[in-house]
Amino acid sequence: MTTWRERSPAQAAMLNPALLALVTAAAASEYERAEGGPMPWPLAYLIAPMVLHRGTRDALPRDTRTHLANWLAAHPVEHAGFSRRSHALAGVVREGIRFGLAHSVLTVDDLGRVSGNVNVRSARGTETGELISRAGFVGKWLTKIDQPATAFVLLGVTP
Repeated sequence: MTTWRERSPAQAAMLNPALLALVTAAAASEYERAEGGPMPWPLAYLIAPMVLHRGTRDALPRDTRTHLANWLAAHPVEHAGFSRRSHALAGVVREGIRFGLAHSVLTVDDLGRVSGNVNVRSARGTETGELISRAGFVGKWLTKIDQPATAFVLLGVTP
């Protein structure tokens, strides 16, 4: 992972631990609201590559009725770069999760499921608000997939 002194100002702003914690917490919060239980830990690594990349974020469907597989088929460019982005962001996602846990924005239960403590609806009107809102959408959208492994396979992400 790049040290803070070596990060460009843009990288430090967009990939800071507080923002990653909020993005993960928004997804976990909306996942839990839709599913009735906390979000499986591995899904946290799919949120940031979907919402931090403007092209992917802008291409996300507007409602959860669109199945992930159908969306991926209709958006081959976003799909093609997803695996690379997810691997590149894994370190900063871990950093964000640690930050979120330390500041009670995220909690993890005994089964390794993540809960978020953030109000997704209160953040509208700014670019950060858009990131949080879309992360919440992705969290809710991922409840439509039975197993986290299915999302990883569809997105072409391997550990």
